[in-house]
Amino acid sequence: MLPVNKQDMRERGWDSCDVIFVTADAYCDHPSFGVALLSRLLESKGYRVGIIAQPDWRSNEDFLKLGAPRLFFGVTAGNLDSMLALYTPYLHLRKEDKYSPGGAPGLRPKLPSIVYTLKLRQLFGGVPVILGGLEASLRRLSYYDFWTDSVRRSLLFDAKADLLVYGMAERQVCEIAGRLQHGGPGADLGGIRGTVIASKTAPENARILPSFEEVKKDKKKFLEAFRIYSSHANPYTASPLVQKTDTRFCLQWPPAVPLSGKEMDELYGLRFTRRAHPACERFGGLPALKTVEASIVSHRGCSASCSFCSLSLHQGRIIQSRSAESIVKEARALAADKRFKGVISDVGGPTANMYGAVCRLNYRCERQDCLWPRVCENLRIDFDRQAVMLEAVRTCRGVKKVNIQSGVRFDLLLDPSAKKYFEDLCRHYVGGQLKIAPEHVSNAVLRLMRKPPFEVYKRFRALYQKTCRKLKKDQYLAQYFVTAHPGCGPKEAGELAAYTRTLGYTPRQVQDFIPLPMTRSSVMYYTGLDVETGKPLYVARGRSEREAQRRLIQGRG
Repeated sequence: MLPVNKQDMRERGWDSCDVIFVTADAYCDHPSFGVALLSRLLESKGYRVGIIAQPDWRSNEDFLKLGAPRLFFGVTAGNLDSMLALYTPYLHLRKEDKYSPGGAPGLRPKLPSIVYTLKLRQLFGGVPVILGGLEASLRRLSYYDFWTDSVRRSLLFDAKADLLVYGMAERQVCEIAGRLQHGGPGADLGGIRGTVIASKTAPENARILPSFEEVKKDKKKFLEAFRIYSSHANPYTASPLVQKTDTRFCLQWPPAVPLSGKEMDELYGLRFTRRAHPACERFGGLPALKTVEASIVSHRGCSASCSFCSLSLHQGRIIQSRSAESIVKEARALAADKRFKGVISDVGGPTANMYGAVCRLNYRCERQDCLWPRVCENLRIDFDRQAVMLEAVRTCRGVKKVNIQSGVRFDLLLDPSAKKYFEDLCRHYVGGQLKIAPEHVSNAVLRLMRKPPFEVYKRFRALYQKTCRKLKKDQYLAQYFVTAHPGCGPKEAGELAAYTRTLGYTPRQVQDFIPLPMTRSSVMYYTGLDVETGKPLYVARGRSEREAQRRLIQGRG
């Protein structure tokens, strides 16, 4: 494990760290955790990296454990948005935090990106502080905050950080470390793709968003700002964006260029212990690790841009896949670990069956979603490549079973080219249930969600049942539905409830809609307007109405 205190540093012969990551999650050296990926990457480049995990923000002691870094502090709220980690959809404090030792609650503050940065500013004046992670990605420009029911300015300004990194940050942290290495604390950090910086001026080629003051005052201006920034999410076509905030500009540089297959292989081929820090063990371990400990990340990104999902804002829609050789090498390493029980719990990414997807136009287009309103003819998915990769993993020595726990995009599996892959999936890799997310049954709501029409789901469900019968497999669908999404009124909620009653069981995978910052759905929730047409939408806002929609399906609040 990397150093977490000065004793660890002394054992390595270090007098200081070059970079210190401060995270609101427990320290876990597993490639499913962002801090682990970035710290091991910087380590491979020769930098000395330390970790401060879940510091007590009410005192100074934890923040002083490693002293001052030579280059910068990197601050993140962790793998989850902190407000999601802390609160239920009804704004109750959660009783468990899966990213804390033993699942203990209360070890992270609200918006740790702000709290930690302000503390580091107080204790280490002059040392650059860089924000990153999902929480930063979702708050890089002005956004609607569900938890305070208000429009807030960029997290960069509230935290008073030197720079905000958005998206998957491998390229950015290496560039930042290199500039600070050569230029010192005052080095110019402007112009780095995938970052946001406070600026006194705006580049000539920048697109101007309505100011923070305008979007806070006028919901139509808020909608206009969303339309602009959502159309500049493609790293190959995006322009710099600027949003005036008080007397300065919030300047967002275009997204970072995705990693190549070779770079993905090198990144996930770095050494990881795949363990939580030993300090977690006395509390019963780390719940979040238990679900991914024996899993393998095969790719990142999601070609869809579902309205309510944060993936397009963080990982982007360009699929970045590892080679089969790299994945098999990791599977062999897993099988050789004495703790391995023979079952690889998952080989996947945000969506399991997007592995290896490529675009015939190399994504040089204006589309924001490769699958909506229909699958783009330029998207190419080699299902045979996926099948061969999974077979190679499944037949590794010491591997008894491979499960696919990641959800699948079911509309892609209706393509005739997916037939063999789908049969293999059902035959070998479904552990009783296949995860899909129809989300709703009303086509009006599905359009707003940017999900396939209900007829597409019914066709897939029939195909799945037919395939399982053919293979003589007693398997089911784990179906995820969302209640109280914008556009879902009593009529649409009733349609969803009526359909779920035909399933013969009460669905457990029902989620109450939460407006995540900067997503399309949060814009609709806040403005009450359809993003596409600008027309008014029905929005269930009150707790009683939101609970009522859930009770229609599950019979309880």
